[in-house]
Order: sequence, then C-alpha cells, then structure tokens
Amino acid sequence: MKITTATIYMVALPTRRHHTWASKMTAPIGRHAIVRLGTDEGIEGWGEAPAGITWGGSAMRYYGESPETVRIVAADYLLPAVVGVDPREIAVVHARMDKAAKGHPYAKAMIDMACYDLAGRAMGVAVATLLGGSHRKGVELAHSLGIMSIERCLEEAQQAVAEGALTIKCKTGLDPVRDVELVRRLRELVGPDIKIRVDANEAYSHVAEAVAVTRAQEEYDIMLCEQPVAGAEGLSAVAQRIDTPVMADESAWTVEDIWELFDLGAAEFFSCYVTKPGGLFRARQQAETARRLGMMCDIGGSIETGIGNAANLALGAAVENAILPSVCPVSGAAESNRPEIAGIYYTDDLIRGSFRFEEGRVMAPTGPGLGIEVDVGKVEEYSVSEAITLDLGGGG
Repeated sequence: MKITTATIYMVALPTRRHHTWASKMTAPIGRHAIVRLGTDEGIEGWGEAPAGITWGGSAMRYYGESPETVRIVAADYLLPAVVGVDPREIAVVHARMDKAAKGHPYAKAMIDMACYDLAGRAMGVAVATLLGGSHRKGVELAHSLGIMSIERCLEEAQQAVAEGALTIKCKTGLDPVRDVELVRRLRELVGPDIKIRVDANEAYSHVAEAVAVTRAQEEYDIMLCEQPVAGAEGLSAVAQRIDTPVMADESAWTVEDIWELFDLGAAEFFSCYVTKPGGLFRARQQAETARRLGMMCDIGGSIETGIGNAANLALGAAVENAILPSVCPVSGAAESNRPEIAGIYYTDDLIRGSFRFEEGRVMAPTGPGLGIEVDVGKVEEYSVSEAITLDLGGGG
C-alpha cells in the first residue's frame, strides 16, 4: 500500500461560545487544517492540525503554527516527501518528514494521524491497538471553562456537572484575585467530590505571584496546577513552594523536555498531546519515557474536531500513565445525541454520530483506524477556502 493522493481542507466549525485562555484571547477555536490521504489500494485516512499561531513554548523554544502554515508546509514539503511510502511504516514516514522540514510538529502530526487511520483501516484494527493496546476504554472528561466572568463560569460548571462531568478545568492567569475567587466559589457550588484543576498557560508574571495564587487556591482543594509560569526552571521554582502537583504543558513538547522536567524536579505531571511532539508515533515515545520516570499525564489538545479527538482518545486508551482527567470533547454532529454543555465546544462536527459519554468518560471509538466516519459534506460545508488536492503519484 502506497500513499498516492492528498487533499488539504481549511475548516472553521461553529462554536457554542467563544473559548479562550491566557495566550489565546482573541483567535477563535475551531479553525483547523484537515488532510485526507489516499492510497493505491483505495483506502483513505484522515488527519487534523488544530494549530494556533500564539501557541508555543517559552523563549521561542517552540513557535506557533497556523492552519495556513500547516497547509503550506504539508503541501510543499511533507507530503511530497512521503509519496509512495506505505503508511503502515510510520517510522519511515517520520524519518522522511523530519528530513524534509525541521520542526512544524502540527503539520507532521496531521499526516501521522492520517497514516495511523490508514494503517488501522487496512489492517482492520483500532489505532489504540497499533499503539500497543488499550489500558482503558475511555478518558475521564475535564470540562474546560475558558476565561469568562465568574458568574458565567459558575453557570456553565453547574450544568456540566449535572450532565456528568467529574472534573472542572479553570483557565486562569490574567487576574490573580479573580482566579482565587473563582476556585472558592466553584468549590462551594460543586461540593467536595468534583475535582477542580487550574491552568494559567504561563501567564503569571513571576514565580512569587504564581506561588501566592496557588497557595490561596489550595485552601479549596485543587487537584493540580498547570503551567503557571513559563519555562521548566520557573516551574521547578513554583513546584518547590506549593503543595499541589505541577503539570507541564507548554514546557512539555518532546522526549527531551520530559527528561529536563524530571532533572529539574519541575513537574509531577505533563500534558501529553498528539500534536505537540509531531504525531501519535512521537507522543507514544514521550509518554513511555515519562512512565519510566514515574510521571503521570493527561491527554492535552486544542479543542479538536472529531477527527483529531479520535486520535486523542486512542492515545488516551493506549498510554498506561494517562490517568488524569483530560479536555477531550464529546465530539458529535449537531443532530446526534450528546450533552448540551459537558465537553461541548462546537455546535456541529465533521463526523457522523457522536462519541459515547458514559459515567464521566468520553469513550474511545473501537472501529478500524480512528473508528470514525467523516462526513465529507460537512467538511466541504465548513471549509473556508478552496481545498488543495495533490496527485502524488505512486513513486517513492
């Protein structure tokens, strides 16, 4: 089986509400690059890049990608490099992509995802099986509130919990007073059994501020403090002065980052993405490194469509140490049966049907490949520019 064709779409899904975090206050969610890979055997696979131009690491260590940069890099460099490659030979795919372009992990992740989908469909097994097998059937949902007024946060959290969410994730970092007050009032509202986690997305201006805010929030029982400041050194300084476990996100892109976090004592947890390390292949390596160092993780993401979220759930099922509640949406078409609020960020999706949401968990699809059926009509309906189709031929 050889990769022979590719179509790249630029889509924008309709959102339930504006969703923001400290480093992404203006750009909307839901504007993503989508790839549809074809083979000489007539099997197709789908991948997604929820790239954000403001999303990266500290001190320009990693940089932002956008749907537009993903399209250019994939069309001009990455896809020509993998023409004629068997998508089941995923290490070969990555070696070729890495030789064609340095960095650009979101563009590489989009192609990696489609290759895993192709491989699973060709072999009749789920992506989680290709990753080594499932340790669990689903991922516990953490419903993300985004940065909103306290009153809006409370209203949304109450309904999300009523619909089955067991964890609430608070985006913070822009107003220390608001951040403490929000956690206090959330705890009063949801009671002692619902987990609350906070995420400042590097936004606190210095270590002392992050420590002061987190110590005040600890009075109301927070389960973890995610990336309060920029850089592994800063995280280490915070971690030494608070009781709550620290989670690294913007500081955890690669296997090498995991070693740095461990050496500095900077984080007990990290957020494991399909996209940040460059795809499922690299994410599996990163997660296994962390497991051997005793570091647990959640499954992070950028509010993907059902395509990318299916990959997230496959990773969450297959990674042994992915035990933490995660922002994996309850992806589903507008006409499907799904919650109104819990895990819902878009009013429609690119897939038919919806993922199952049971006992606070989003269940991983079990069909071949990503286990989803992409609605091509919806992909075309939500496209914001003309698709690019590449006839890559059959050579190699």
